[in-house]
Amino acid sequence: MSRPRIIAFYLPQYYPTPINDKWYGEGFTEWTSVRKAKPLFPGHYQPHVPADLGYYDLRDASVREAQAELAREAGIEGFCYYHYWFSQDHQELTIPFDEVVRLKKPDFPFCLCWANQPWYSKFWDKTRECEPKLVAAQIYDGPEGNEKHFYALLEAFRDPRYIRVEGRTLFMIYRPAEFPAVREFMAQWQDLAKKNDLPPFYFIGQGGKKTAAQEVLDLGLDGANIVHKFDVKKHAVLRQVKHVCRYFHVPFHVDYEKVMHDFFDPNAPEALSPQFYPALVPNWDHSPRSGWRGTVYTNSTPENFRKHAEKVIYACRGKDHEHNLIFLKSWNEWGEGNYMEPDARYGKGYIRALRSILDGMPDD
Repeated sequence: MSRPRIIAFYLPQYYPTPINDKWYGEGFTEWTSVRKAKPLFPGHYQPHVPADLGYYDLRDASVREAQAELAREAGIEGFCYYHYWFSQDHQELTIPFDEVVRLKKPDFPFCLCWANQPWYSKFWDKTRECEPKLVAAQIYDGPEGNEKHFYALLEAFRDPRYIRVEGRTLFMIYRPAEFPAVREFMAQWQDLAKKNDLPPFYFIGQGGKKTAAQEVLDLGLDGANIVHKFDVKKHAVLRQVKHVCRYFHVPFHVDYEKVMHDFFDPNAPEALSPQFYPALVPNWDHSPRSGWRGTVYTNSTPENFRKHAEKVIYACRGKDHEHNLIFLKSWNEWGEGNYMEPDARYGKGYIRALRSILDGMPDD
């Protein structure tokens, strides 16, 4: 039985930046929205209050050390840091990861996920129509910019903590289908890796509702991460419930225990393929960011997460260890109610739930 390599997505949006100051007010971070959140229907669990780590600032090295220690406690192999390269002239939220590389701390494995999407700020008028305004455009640079991108990360790629698959350097592209020249990009980076005596890249792209996992592989990537959050389009009754919720300005809410089976299908053709990597989804509540327009998974408790995680982990136990990658979405996306870190309600409940599954597995 193969033990899983669980890698948790890590959001660096927890310190002030000039672009956020400009758009959302001085000092804005993810915590700003989290602190303001309120219950929007009976039984709605809000606000979510961080426990052990508090409302941290990711410029603080001691916070990053404490996060790594909690992740180890959960049995997580490493963090996959979201990486915001909008162009060779524009990057965002770089400080936490740059400091991890510079200081060589924490001594905890890592890799990168290029979050290659534009940033928008959404505004709703009195007729409930949404007007998205562009905050940062995603620009694909071409060969010159691709080379600068590679060399900007070369020190990280050479770091012994960097996560590898088959000895190759794991790099995730969040939305490969939205990258017109993704094949050319990957080919150029493979050439640059060889030129710099770096192990070849192992490229993983993310599939989901709009992009099937096989489509990711058809683009030339080595693997596909399957993130199937609940898809309301599959449930006729719940589509009507969502419509009613929107009409009365209430977040669409659905019981996590009833929809967690949508997150992973062990009978799907790709489920056990070494090229397909599933995701664990502990919880979800987008209302801190989107108010009544958000989606909420109610009853998302550590115990229900344990049921979901156990199903995924045991379904994948036949994979060889090297390819038994399971991505955890997410470690610390508090503004989406999607996190593993301790909170005031459940403490370390999610961490202990995951650890209990891993401790119950026989040794390889």
